[in-house]
Amino acid sequence: MKGNDEFGCLDNPITSEGKPPNPRTPSFGLQSPTTDGVLKPCKKSLVRHPSLQVKSKALDIAIGNGYEVENRGAEFTPIIRSGAWADIGFRTRMEDVYLRIDDFTHDYGLKKCADVPNAFYGVFDGHGGKHAADFACYHLPRFIVEDQNFPEEIERVVASAFLQTDTAFAEACALDSALASGATALAALVLGRMLVVANVGDCRAVLCRRGKAIEMSRDHKPNCNRERKRIEALGGSVYDGYLNGQLNVARALGDWHIEGMKDANGGPLSAEPELMTADLTEEDEFIIIGCDGLWDVFRSQNAVDFARRRLQEHNDPAMCSKDLVDEALKRKSQDNLTVVVVCFQSNPPPNLVAPRARVRRSFSAEGLRELQSLLDGLGN
Repeated sequence: MKGNDEFGCLDNPITSEGKPPNPRTPSFGLQSPTTDGVLKPCKKSLVRHPSLQVKSKALDIAIGNGYEVENRGAEFTPIIRSGAWADIGFRTRMEDVYLRIDDFTHDYGLKKCADVPNAFYGVFDGHGGKHAADFACYHLPRFIVEDQNFPEEIERVVASAFLQTDTAFAEACALDSALASGATALAALVLGRMLVVANVGDCRAVLCRRGKAIEMSRDHKPNCNRERKRIEALGGSVYDGYLNGQLNVARALGDWHIEGMKDANGGPLSAEPELMTADLTEEDEFIIIGCDGLWDVFRSQNAVDFARRRLQEHNDPAMCSKDLVDEALKRKSQDNLTVVVVCFQSNPPPNLVAPRARVRRSFSAEGLRELQSLLDGLGN
């Protein structure tokens, strides 16, 4: 299934199961349910979640074997091109949704950032139904652009938008229990040269910087040490790699219907995103954003190498997305597959010439003695 529309999979007949909220209905985006079940207009100035503490990780850190990623290229302006592809795979129903907007502020009627590159991309992997994924796909970007502090405080705004989306979905589920479901989510924003990635769950974003894979997100699995400690501190448990023996992710939107996961005071299942940022440079070629169906059969560097070769052949991010999905199917991925590829340059990735290794020659102590003996003999 080709995914060139902005809202991926939303109108695909094979994915329209149940009765999710209709994101195409004009009144739907203008109203939000209150705790007493009364619909009221959404406010333009949104209030941040009271417990919000943004955890952002800048990319000016040591990566790999002690190499520091430097954010050079202050004059670099990304040229954004993107494409996407999704496939139901070997599953009986499609629960993935994606969003691809190359001109974010224009499409949402904002004049801010209009003179610099600005884009929004998101992938949402539903479980227990597709409603949470549809809801997040429609509401998350709106919570971002409607915040009065966007884009000046972009990291706080994005983190707050995830939590507001989660709370709004809880209120929607209180009005209609048929919506009960959950979703992992990853959003990537480009504002000028700044790349911001926010992740909840096990979707992943991988940046290609001159052929090197740089993970811009961390999989939130219950058996990760950091997640396990957080889960246990909040009264949850990890059994055989599953949160409370039920979910194989430690963070997600929705799932309010599962007992012991979330409540008004928190819970072991968190909707707070982990953020990573980077200043794009001329060395940044593209980013791959995908749901876990892709990463079940691709390592990050493997995906970058594969995508890079394809882009060198045809330089088409949509075709590259399809190539990744097709390859994942060949590798027997058992999940739905959704991939978004975003290129930051107009030209295809260049061929990389490996630097010639310096050969360090040294003499052993015995060799030095033999050489000295030879020289002494010549001197005599």
